Amino acid sequence: MRGARFRRVILNRPNLRIPFPKQFIERLRGNTATQVSRRGKYLTVELSSGETLVMHLGMSGWFYVAPIGDRTREPDPHDHVVFVMASGQTVRFNDPRRFGFMDLAEPGRLGDYPSLRKLGPEPLSPDFDAASLARACRGKRISLKVALLDQRIVAGLGNIYASEALHHARVSPFRKASSLATAAGAPKPDAAQLAKSVKAVLGSAIRRRETPYGSARFKVYQREGERCPRAGCRGTIARAWQAGRSTFYCPVCQR
Repeated sequence: MRGARFRRVILNRPNLRIPFPKQFIERLRGNTATQVSRRGKYLTVELSSGETLVMHLGMSGWFYVAPIGDRTREPDPHDHVVFVMASGQTVRFNDPRRFGFMDLAEPGRLGDYPSLRKLGPEPLSPDFDAASLARACRGKRISLKVALLDQRIVAGLGNIYASEALHHARVSPFRKASSLATAAGAPKPDAAQLAKSVKAVLGSAIRRRETPYGSARFKVYQREGERCPRAGCRGTIARAWQAGRSTFYCPVCQR
């Protein structure tokens, strides 16, 4: 999409999770995508008009990019948005559950966009480390698992990889987030291990190019009742509910 001009924009419904912004089609049509980026779980496309297209995939959203001249894919009832680019490519946004959204940020105002304004550091960036994690968790009485899902602490980490990272670090998901920091706010050893584990599990997933659902390569996620895969551990993977989300963990090595 980068460098391509929006020739046509087709909306097959009036909204996704939220309504499309006013004059959405007109504000995109004729503009060129000058830069495509990601911030946390949000995709951003800078436009030649100065506005920025902000998109979120939700739980089931995905993009299908049809090569120039390719008509092999049949239209799908869940293809809610279609971008026809001047390059000849067609980009379809498919979202069966409609939890995603698309919006436009005004020129120079992306940093003020409500969903992006308070995001924490990117998990794979140098800004996310033991010190930043401990500082963000200092004084918080919520559990570590819930804290990792707080996008203000670390941006873009979801439920699956929060469970995987805690298991990788051998840290209990039920510990208080404040336990990662000393009274003075300095990181404890577990903070360093957990920050490294977050980077490790995400890096491994990226290298495998796996999709979150349907993968058999998770260590604990959706493995309730199975033997813990950690060498020498005789525990059995358990499942618990935290803040309305499933947590998978080993009660033996994640004490």
